[in-house]
Amino acid sequence: MELTVITSLFEQKAAMEFLRLGTVYAHLIACCVAIGMVLTSDFAMIKELIKGDKTHLQDAHHMESLQKTVSGALAVLWITGLAIIWIDIADKGLSYLLNPKLQAKIAIVTLLTFNGVLLHQLVLPALEKAGSLLKLQFSMRMFALFAGALSGVSWFYAAMLGVGRPLSWKYSLTEILAAYPVLIVGGFVMMAALTYWAKKREENDGADAAFTFMARNPALATQ
Repeated sequence: MELTVITSLFEQKAAMEFLRLGTVYAHLIACCVAIGMVLTSDFAMIKELIKGDKTHLQDAHHMESLQKTVSGALAVLWITGLAIIWIDIADKGLSYLLNPKLQAKIAIVTLLTFNGVLLHQLVLPALEKAGSLLKLQFSMRMFALFAGALSGVSWFYAAMLGVGRPLSWKYSLTEILAAYPVLIVGGFVMMAALTYWAKKREENDGADAAFTFMARNPALATQ
């Protein structure tokens, strides 16, 4: 009788371990998909801002597709993340929720979710209407850049926390998140400076093109 109970407990524990393993694997895949999409898109945008190519900057359909994919990955991240928390609470008790690293992850993913809603509701329609990031009104362009910086930093920070087992219970929530706002502001400032330079270059190129046209058509210049 006792042997049967012990065997049953071991089988139950093994089943929970395999369930957690599969859930963590799905959690990891969703995070990798989102980071890959965000990183590829960000590198393409930076490259085109530097080179002056507007193909990516004007592709609102691409941005919408990117947002849908990342939103789907975020949904999977929420589902699998909550499942992992449930499994760990069943094993370790409610005290597991007091882990500052876990609290930091939940806070960042929550912020990512709200940021994604704002991107979908505000930035994408404005980008589609303007036709290009550089043609957005200044306030909307700054908001788009800040939201983009927040998104990129948040995904990488959440991934770091996901693999940062040594951080568990060793640092406070404030200490764990100390670098987070600094990285967001740094990313925003860098992108704001890059878009300012790209916009100035675009304006100068337009002025040079107009001057060249007028120089080749002196009759129009005298009208």
